Amino acid sequence: MNSNKTMTTLIGLVFSTLAAGGVQAAEEAAPAPTPAPAEAAKPVFMSAEWAALACDAWNRDPVLTDKLVESGWTDNDGKRGFKVMQIYRTDCPTSPRVEMRVSKKDGKAICTYGGKVETAKLDTGMDYIMHAESKRWQEMGAGEYGPMRAMMFGRLKFDGPMMEAMGNMGPFANFLLIGGKVDSDRSTCPK
Repeated sequence: MNSNKTMTTLIGLVFSTLAAGGVQAAEEAAPAPTPAPAEAAKPVFMSAEWAALACDAWNRDPVLTDKLVESGWTDNDGKRGFKVMQIYRTDCPTSPRVEMRVSKKDGKAICTYGGKVETAKLDTGMDYIMHAESKRWQEMGAGEYGPMRAMMFGRLKFDGPMMEAMGNMGPFANFLLIGGKVDSDRSTCPK
């Protein structure tokens, strides 16, 4: 009988604690739930961070890595071991260009660098400079049209070995698609 009385007393204490705000106190004392990890900010389109991701996307594209070796495109590197492509958004005139370097490695055209410009002097007999308005890069990245139409209608400006580029329109089209594959913030210009 004594144990029943003790049990009744304990139950009474629990209910009175709950009624007096014990649940609120218990909730306040409990650790706050761990917030969900914040989504990483998207890189600004054609920023150095974007170029590094574009370089990775290049290396996952078999048309770029295989066909540019087969055509001899990678061999035109002035014996320096890489070709340079500098690209930028025409409507972001004060933004820096970005650079991608491609080398022939193990029989593949591998992007070995994507980031801020490091090659001060380009040779347009082997290197490329390409620029277009952000809207046009987006259209090309979505596959709305390819490099031939883009250049013919002046939507993509190009300096570099024209005949070499003309002989590599298939891979060049895949390069333009990278602009749509790499998720990015297009609402601001790179800094």
